[in-house]
Amino acid sequence: MDRREFLYSLRGGLGSVALTSLLARESGGAAPGPHFADAKAKHCIFLYMEGGPSHIDTFDPKPALDRLHLKEFVRSGDEQSAMSSGKRYYVKSPFRFRRCGESGATMNVLWEELAKVADEICFFRGLQVESVNHPTANYHVNTGSKFGGDPAVGAWVNYGLGTENEDLPGFVVLPEISYPQGGPANWSNGFLPTQFQGTALRPQGSPLLDIRPPEGVTRRQQRRNLDLLKMLNQRHAERHPQHEELLGRLQNYELAFRMQMQVPQIIDLSKETRKTLELYGIGRQVTDNLGRRCLLARKLVEQGVRFVQVYASTWDSHDYIERAHGALIRSVDRPIAGLLQDLKQRGLLEETLVVWMGEFGRSPDNGVRGGIKYGRDHNPKAMTVWLAGGGVRAGETVGATDEIGDRAVMEVHPLRDFHVTLLRLLGLDDNKLTYYHAGRFKQLSQFGGKVIEPLLA
Repeated sequence: MDRREFLYSLRGGLGSVALTSLLARESGGAAPGPHFADAKAKHCIFLYMEGGPSHIDTFDPKPALDRLHLKEFVRSGDEQSAMSSGKRYYVKSPFRFRRCGESGATMNVLWEELAKVADEICFFRGLQVESVNHPTANYHVNTGSKFGGDPAVGAWVNYGLGTENEDLPGFVVLPEISYPQGGPANWSNGFLPTQFQGTALRPQGSPLLDIRPPEGVTRRQQRRNLDLLKMLNQRHAERHPQHEELLGRLQNYELAFRMQMQVPQIIDLSKETRKTLELYGIGRQVTDNLGRRCLLARKLVEQGVRFVQVYASTWDSHDYIERAHGALIRSVDRPIAGLLQDLKQRGLLEETLVVWMGEFGRSPDNGVRGGIKYGRDHNPKAMTVWLAGGGVRAGETVGATDEIGDRAVMEVHPLRDFHVTLLRLLGLDDNKLTYYHAGRFKQLSQFGGKVIEPLLA
């Protein structure tokens, strides 16, 4: 028996934390814990606006488009050949903008509530991505790879920092009713051990099925059943040490048993004050859905969950952007602003990194003119993301796009740099947060990146 087989044989007898540490050392991976002692962020709430919100119509207005509106738009030869056929036209923003807070952050006037917390936010206009297709772009933002199959950002954070609460998953996902394009691979553990994958909670009804034991079944009976199942699975694992998913199954059963004690209290919003529910827009038709999930995200990080990802879709506005984006902004404005306010008043914002972004930005042009379309297409070369809390330089706008919002031109960074920066804010070094797989050490950035220093306080 070689060393790896010996470690596999010990799986049933070691606690999951000790086993994870041993296997991490065996593979050259990181042991749980931050690499940087000065990091303020201990948790992350990642607000994912699936579909690609338009920077031009949210936080990065372009007055130059007013005079160019409906004039023919021509790209360079290579870019034009990649576009759909037909003429394209400049499209001005149908929205009004204003300066908000002491920082003077520029926002669409529909951001009524978010404007009140503008000075907590750092806007970044210099990010560029690589894909214009939703599934590959989602994978790229969420995993660092455009092809899927790699660990999600939340899985890496969970792996690198370990858990603060062993009775809850370290990485929780709060999706819409329909999953994002690319599906659960967006929160996969990839090649990391299975216990680091995201746990998706249902958006309607009970967030977790069977979270309470069946009527007449006691905790003692459940414990005995789990012990029997564990014994049978251990025997099977000893015969098949190469099947790592068996460890994940065992740990999932045990975690589910422990979650029965904590999750019902966390997902129960009936004990929240009327003021808190109103803060998140819960009870209002337009904001109730996201409001509940934002409040749940706050409760989860308050109980020690490392990484919570909240989805809001779909921002894929190829036509009638005034109607589409207008409705979307109204649906997320109060819940997101309420989240920031709630975190701050509870003293949690300083240790919780909040990120807002989609998979790409939108173009300054669109097709169709006489028949009207007036939307925007996908744009990987220009987008706005923002961050708050967790050691971020609040009240700043970093980077810039050109006069029509077609591409980033100042403080320009690829996505891997943004990933490296998120890890740095959480106290993790991308070059040290590695896992040995398929003959080499792998990391979130794929092949390294640099921290975007102007985003850090």
